[in-house]
Amino acid sequence: MKHIFSLLLAALFFWGFTNTVEEKPAYLLYTKDAEVISYSEVIELALQNDLIFFGELHNSAIAHWLQHEMVRHLAEDDSRNTIIGMEMFEADQQVLIDEYFNRAISQSSFESEARLWNNYQTDYKPIVEFARLNDLKLIATNIPRRYASAVYRDGLEALNVLSPQAKQWVAPLPIKVDKDLPAYQNMLQMAHGHGGDNLIYAQAVKDATMAHFILLNMGLDDRMFHLNGSYHSNDWEGIVWYINEMVSGYNILTINTITVDDPLDVDPDELQSADITLVVPNRMTTTY
Repeated sequence: MKHIFSLLLAALFFWGFTNTVEEKPAYLLYTKDAEVISYSEVIELALQNDLIFFGELHNSAIAHWLQHEMVRHLAEDDSRNTIIGMEMFEADQQVLIDEYFNRAISQSSFESEARLWNNYQTDYKPIVEFARLNDLKLIATNIPRRYASAVYRDGLEALNVLSPQAKQWVAPLPIKVDKDLPAYQNMLQMAHGHGGDNLIYAQAVKDATMAHFILLNMGLDDRMFHLNGSYHSNDWEGIVWYINEMVSGYNILTINTITVDDPLDVDPDELQSADITLVVPNRMTTTY
């Protein structure tokens, strides 16, 4: 009898303990309506769109893992060609990407010359290598950093003195900039006014150039999966704004990444910047 009583006490203690432990999802995906959506449902949405912008936090391990998974699943759909576009590569690096993918140069040569981001090995290399091994086209979409820096220093006029060859790596001039877009004004406020209009122009030439190279590489049967910092596509501004200024008719899906205390309890206002929001616990391990 004592033995049975002890077992009952232990069971009650265990039941009470397990009911006080919180659920710990590694991530959740939300719609703008604050509804949790499954990963498979996000893939179905992505398959229905022409352009998918995965806005990341650059150090989010969860975001990078999901990007890799989405690339894998999109590539399995043979009804369209999946192309990968990356903010992390600048347009003048396209020749290196093409040479590496065509087996003309070695991996060590590519990685030593490609001006890779510091977190390339952990966060972007898996996607690059998947694309190479599966013959997916990978596009360097960003403006060379030296030109964005020149714009920050001297304004948009700095682009006018570039050589014809250099201008191939930038969106066609002149580049239209709407300084009043909320994203640019918010960025200026966060910088406490430092940089003035040139700060906006430097951001805008990145957005415009990425939009240009995305569209330049889109064929009739293509789907573009683009990796960029969330601020380049949030609120359908940045790259998306330039896409819509240049052409019409593309179906676009945007994904934003945020961190919160509890993914199960998210302020609906934080879910309004994209079609889908990836919500990650703010205590999640980061890559840097």
